[in-house]
Amino acid sequence: QVQLVESGGGLVQAGGSLRLSCSAPGRIYNRAGMSWFRQAPGKEREFVAGISRGGRSTDYADSVKDRFTISRDHAKNTMYLQMSDLKPEDTAVYWCAADTSLILHTIPGTDSRKYEYWGQGIQVTVSS
Repeated sequence: QVQLVESGGGLVQAGGSLRLSCSAPGRIYNRAGMSWFRQAPGKEREFVAGISRGGRSTDYADSVKDRFTISRDHAKNTMYLQMSDLKPEDTAVYWCAADTSLILHTIPGTDSRKYEYWGQGIQVTVSS
C-alpha cells in the first residue's frame, strides 16, 4: 500500500548530487525501519540502503557505498538519501519502503517482500 511520499528526484549530470526525501505518517514512521530500493530499465528491483528505526544502524549496497548516505529526521518523520558522485548506472526509479516488524536498532533487510509500506516511486536520471 502506498503511504509514503518521495520527492527530490530529477535529471543530473554524472558526478553531480541529488537528495531524495521520503515522508511518512507518524504512525508508520515511528515504528519502522526504512530503506531505499531502485529499479533500472530491464533490471530487477534492488536494495540500495537501509536505516534502523532509531537511526543508529545503516546498511548499503556495495554499488553505492561511500557515495550515498541514508539518514532520518525524527522531528519531520522523513528519511533521506543523499546521493553524490552519481553515475549513469544509478539511473532508475527509486522507492522508499517501511518495515514495521523490526526492533529499534535492527537494520531493515534487502528483501523487498518484507516491507509493508511503499512510496509511489521517483525517477532519477543521470546523464553522461
